[in-house]
Amino acid sequence: MNSAHLPEVRICFVGDSFVNGTGDAECLGWTGRVCINANKKGYDITYYNLGIRRDTSTDIAKRWLQEVSLRLPKEYNGRIVFSFGLNDTTLENGKTRVELTQSIENVHSILSKAKQLYPVLMVGPAPYADQEDTQRKQRTTNLSKQFALVCDELNVPYLDVFPILEQSNIWIDEAKANDGVHPRTGGYAEFAKIVENWDAWLNWFK
Repeated sequence: MNSAHLPEVRICFVGDSFVNGTGDAECLGWTGRVCINANKKGYDITYYNLGIRRDTSTDIAKRWLQEVSLRLPKEYNGRIVFSFGLNDTTLENGKTRVELTQSIENVHSILSKAKQLYPVLMVGPAPYADQEDTQRKQRTTNLSKQFALVCDELNVPYLDVFPILEQSNIWIDEAKANDGVHPRTGGYAEFAKIVENWDAWLNWFK
């Protein structure tokens, strides 16, 4: 394919430290990897990583529109992938950083606005490495189910990565050996494979 005729696509990945790729020595995370492979398919990808460590859905609700608007001018083929949620379920001072009802309101507000402006995908929260923390697991899986319901209502494709990565020895072992939360290169490569095999992502790059 002639490079002058490559489809140009600009993608903002908006989320938390997993979007940022924290812990990956190659500084790619899963988001960089899926963009590399889209480039290999002949797409001209402009890739914006808007992942911020410790960001909750409330933090993202406040910032996403301005950040995305600056990077996705109307005249270009702009798209957004959102991925967040785990930080909402973190306990601080005896309660979660964001209450479940507020998390649901946040994601509904974010996605309903975003889908009016750009093609949008949503990737759910990844699992915490400490599998003995059954309450944290329950909070996160419940949040992911609620996110899925909102996405279904709004007709936004949703990818629940939690049950898949939870069974990934690479993801869990690397996170445990690192800081207890973030994997290394292998874990993010696993995450990228899941996204790349997702029908909604594949349909963007056919």
